Amino acid sequence: MKLEVTTIKQNVTIPKATPKQVYEAYTDPKKHSEFTDSKATGKPVVGGKFSTWDGYIFGKYLELEDGKRVVQSWATTDWEDGYPGSKLELTFRAVPEGTEIVMVHSNVPKA
Repeated sequence: MKLEVTTIKQNVTIPKATPKQVYEAYTDPKKHSEFTDSKATGKPVVGGKFSTWDGYIFGKYLELEDGKRVVQSWATTDWEDGYPGSKLELTFRAVPEGTEIVMVHSNVPKA
């Protein structure tokens, strides 16, 4: 049976924050835990594993550009066993209001 998948694209702006600050809040487990109020673990290096939301989300860093871009393999505990995971790409760009994040999340199982 072939699993049906989709791609999710979103843009959001984080006010009054630099791309470096937003990047670090996302990749630093301590900072990530502070803003989500849930446990995050991991080491932001290519090949490094991570988890967030108390282990609900987990994966591996595939690419990192400091302050600019994060690419991760990504899965949740809700997805079927053996599912190969999705690919999450975040880019961070300075805009007058703060930082724009562009998210492209591909190979996501359809609900």
